[in-house]
Amino acid sequence: MEEKKNLALGKINFIMLAVSMVIVVIGFVMMSGASSDTTQYNPEIFSAMRIKVAPVVCFVGFVSIIAGIMYRPKQK
Repeated sequence: MEEKKNLALGKINFIMLAVSMVIVVIGFVMMSGASSDTTQYNPEIFSAMRIKVAPVVCFVGFVSIIAGIMYRPKQK
């Protein structure tokens, strides 16, 4: 007989956590880019994607991580 391991989180929780972490990483990648330096000004540092969209994507990812931890499957 196969014994089930008593883990605090189930398979669905781990899948939700993995997807959430990918969302957070995508948000941080969206925030990255070329920066300004002392010789050249780069106006792209103030683009809407870098200062508005990417932080929202990261926030959604972090909230999803919390939801993935808190999710409890229906018991039979």
